Amino acid sequence: MSEDEGGGSLWVLTAVLLTPAGFPSVLGDDFPEACALLGVDPDPGGYGLVLGQDEEGARWTVVVDDVSLVAAAIAAWDCGMEYDLSPDERTVVASLAGWPLELTVAASGLPEPHDPEQGADGTGRVPLAPPSADGWGPVQRRLGADQVAREWAEWSGRTAADGGAAAAAHPGLARALAEAGAYTRTPPPPGRVRSAFAGEGARTLRADGPGWSLVARTGDAAFVLLDEEPGEVLPVPEGGQGGLPDLPELLEGLDRVAVRPV
Repeated sequence: MSEDEGGGSLWVLTAVLLTPAGFPSVLGDDFPEACALLGVDPDPGGYGLVLGQDEEGARWTVVVDDVSLVAAAIAAWDCGMEYDLSPDERTVVASLAGWPLELTVAASGLPEPHDPEQGADGTGRVPLAPPSADGWGPVQRRLGADQVAREWAEWSGRTAADGGAAAAAHPGLARALAEAGAYTRTPPPPGRVRSAFAGEGARTLRADGPGWSLVARTGDAAFVLLDEEPGEVLPVPEGGQGGLPDLPELLEGLDRVAVRPV
């Protein structure tokens, strides 16, 4: 439990990091876009997002600049340990009505989670809400790329079976790879390309752009998802098939300009 910006109590349910190297995909293609959605400045040091309920059960998202504290809490929870996340009120940057993420938990002893009235946070905005599961668009495309990254072994096996040849002629794939290649020459906004440790010397790469998301692993495979192809995952062929760029060279270049976790 912590005290929110207005002095009320907040029962903390979970927390996530919002940094150039890692942020919830529902919020945007890059770190500045994610910050803009929450109405905070894109400080390179990043933020922690603390999601909880007040005494009346209302949903609140508290943005704090104590990234280390939030990171420590997340690490403890991931290990199954208890951690009382109670940010100092001096670290609170904003208290926003609603949650941007879907949560299936609620604080014990409080009313069911619900949004406070519009304007309760002083912004006049509609409370934050997770994306709808209906339809297909940028948010669903980014979440789809997240899923591919989580289920890498399965998707990598599919590419090994067909080599990605069937997707080589797709014009959207060529456009996405060309724009990703441009990132290696002119670095994009922070967080547009991210690199994370994947074990055995490999890196998981994630790049997003207008209408496309790329998820890849160095020394392995790459996939592209497009706004124009609902639910489709296009494997990127190796060796520059169909005039596409050489995949290992592209991934090496993206890894050079990617933001990495500290």
